[in-house]
Amino acid sequence: RGRRVVSRRTLASVAVNGALLVAGALTLLPLAWMVSVSLMPAGEASSAARLLPSAPTLEHYRVLFTRLDVARYALNSALLATVVTLLSLLLNSMAGYAFAKLRFTGRDPIFRTLLAALVIPGQLGMLPLFLLLKELGLVNTYAGVVIPGLASIFGIFLVRQYALSLPDSILDAARVDGASELRIYWSIALPALRPILVTLGLFTFMGTWNDFLWPLIVLSDDRMFTLPVALANLLGEHAQDAEVMMAGSVVTVLPMVVLFLALQKSYLAGVSGGVKG
Repeated sequence: RGRRVVSRRTLASVAVNGALLVAGALTLLPLAWMVSVSLMPAGEASSAARLLPSAPTLEHYRVLFTRLDVARYALNSALLATVVTLLSLLLNSMAGYAFAKLRFTGRDPIFRTLLAALVIPGQLGMLPLFLLLKELGLVNTYAGVVIPGLASIFGIFLVRQYALSLPDSILDAARVDGASELRIYWSIALPALRPILVTLGLFTFMGTWNDFLWPLIVLSDDRMFTLPVALANLLGEHAQDAEVMMAGSVVTVLPMVVLFLALQKSYLAGVSGGVKG
C-alpha cells in the first residue's frame, strides 16, 4: 500500500509538473516567435511561414535606434515610469499605513468607499480628468501624465492589507519613547513594508511603461511620446514592415521581463505577505 501511495503521488507530481511545463511553453511561444520575426530579413515574415529566420539580422533594431529614434521614446517611458513609481510608492504607502494603523474619524467609511470605487472602470474618469488637467494647463506636459498615477485605490488597499500584519506593540513602544507618527512611519513601518512596496513598485512601473491610452490622450508633441504611443504611430507608417514592428515590441517587452526576473524573489515575498495580511 505504501508503494502504491508513493507511486500515485509521483504520478500526480509528474502530471502537474508536465501540465505546468506545457502551459509555460505555450505562454512563451508568442514571445519566442516575436523575437524570431524581429531577426528575420525584411519581408520574410510575410512572404513565407517560418518559425526561425533564414539569416538572422539586427538590421531592424538598427533602424529603430537610428532612423526612427526609438531611444528617445524609450527614455521618455523610463523617465515617466520611474517618477510615477517613486512618488506613488511614497503616497500609497503613507495612505495604506494610515488606514491600517492610525485611528481617525471616518477611517472605515472612507476606506469602504474607496473599495466600492474599484468597480468603476478607469476609462469613465478619463474625460473629466482630461478637462480638469486642461483647466490647469497641464495638457501636453509630463505632469499631466504623472499626476493621475500618483495614488491608486489598488495600491492603498495592497499596502493596507500588508500593514495590518505589523505588530501594534512595536508602534506603541515607539510612541511611548516619544517618536512622532512621521518618524514611526519612516523608520519602522516603511522598512517593514519593503516586500509589498517592491511588488507594488513592479506593478506600477510595468503599468506606466506599458500605458498607451492616457499618454495618447494627454500628449500631442511627438517628441514627448512614450514608447507604446510611438510604436502605434510607427505601425501606421510601417504597416508592411512586420519585422520592424516586432523589433519594436521586443524593445518594449524586454526591459519588463528583465525587471521582473531581477525582482522575482521580493515580488513573491510581497504577494505571499499581502495574502497573509
